[in-house]
Amino acid sequence: MAGPLAGITVLDLSSVIAGPYATQILGDMGADVIKVEPPQGDIMRAAGPARNAGMGAAYLNCNRNKRSITLNLKSPEDRARLLEMVREADVFIHNMRAAACARLGLSHEELLAINPRLVYCAIVGYGQDGPYRDRPAYDDIIQAASGWAGLEQDSGAAPRYAPTIVADKTTSLYAVSAVNAALFHRERSGAGQYVEVPMFEVMASYLLVEQMGGMTFSPPLGPPGYSRLQSKHRRPYKTMDGYISVMPYNGEHWVRFFTEAGKLDMAGDPRLASSAQRAAIIDELYEKLGETLLERSTEAWMSILRSADIPCSEVNTVASLLNDRHLKAVNFFVSIEHPSEGKILATKPPIRFSKTPCTISRPSPSLRAAEASLDARVPADFGNVL
Repeated sequence: MAGPLAGITVLDLSSVIAGPYATQILGDMGADVIKVEPPQGDIMRAAGPARNAGMGAAYLNCNRNKRSITLNLKSPEDRARLLEMVREADVFIHNMRAAACARLGLSHEELLAINPRLVYCAIVGYGQDGPYRDRPAYDDIIQAASGWAGLEQDSGAAPRYAPTIVADKTTSLYAVSAVNAALFHRERSGAGQYVEVPMFEVMASYLLVEQMGGMTFSPPLGPPGYSRLQSKHRRPYKTMDGYISVMPYNGEHWVRFFTEAGKLDMAGDPRLASSAQRAAIIDELYEKLGETLLERSTEAWMSILRSADIPCSEVNTVASLLNDRHLKAVNFFVSIEHPSEGKILATKPPIRFSKTPCTISRPSPSLRAAEASLDARVPADFGNVL
């Protein structure tokens, strides 16, 4: 069975992560994604370990379920070929700066004039109506600008970046949602439109859901922030022989935890019954939690906590995640035979559709295949794209 976006053609002029991860998800959902690369290829081809030049791990993990073609968009001939593809496409997506797009003659005004049904999605660093619109944007920069890196300061630590490209990948998810919403609108109206997905605004919006705190109200009811998340004692906790995550979330959880741990004085604390009072003493509770967990082994605590139905988990590393028994049971990791890279390990699409399942139908394309496709004429149905 075909995925829910079967029949939708996406022209993907994006590079690095924010755009390619979004278009990979659209491809997983069944869209026919055509990756349009410059002759030198997407810069992410060189990132991470690789068996062959231009086929790095990060590239392979963001570009499956795509066909590929190389075009030099500064060449009038190649630009004309791209515009022919635009006439037949449903979605056009890029993460170039607006000035670069304008120089190439690929603005949304120009492309929507060619194809009024086109959903034109621009992933940008900053909203184009604001004073930051021309600034370069990378994941670290957006983590800093959006307040993400500064959250650590509220816990008394130095600012730091998340050890994953959280801004790029979060923006990708917003882009997928936005493109699908625009396609739904087109289904009802027949009209395409321009969709702008700015990294800065996306991450600020994402962060402020809970961190707006008392500043939500006018006049403010208190400072910004969410006290539980900013407790200096909130962390994975050390046991006698490892680390675990434990999150007593309500009063019953806390009472059961302290009862099972033999801390009956804490279990009987009347403040545990009120969410407001628990919030006021959250540092004290988390500190006591950490001290108590040092008293037994990880295995012993996991047995106790799960029996008491208290939210908990082992602390996985990336390496141990590959052996997680739940992920194995749901066949999360799949082995793919790549035509140039041999066997590679991939994660299957995590979303399940009962009638239109996602599939992995194509491995990430090599640049060699893209160069070969450039030598052939590009017909309206893209049939010669490799």
